Amino acid sequence: MEDPAPPNAAPGKPLTPAARRALEEAAARHAEAQAAQAPAEDGGPAGPEPTRFGDWERKGIAVDF
Repeated sequence: MEDPAPPNAAPGKPLTPAARRALEEAAARHAEAQAAQAPAEDGGPAGPEPTRFGDWERKGIAVDF
């Protein structure tokens, strides 16, 4: 019986050993990055990131800069 296909493998397509290894390494890197994500900010702005969208809100007043 063949090993199950790694994540993001094309269904029904045979994989070469190099392709299987590359997909497994990418899945491991992805899992590592997910585990290393920064914790949520305490007291930060609610909603979208203000530095990306250009608005800061303080006490209900939006300030553009």
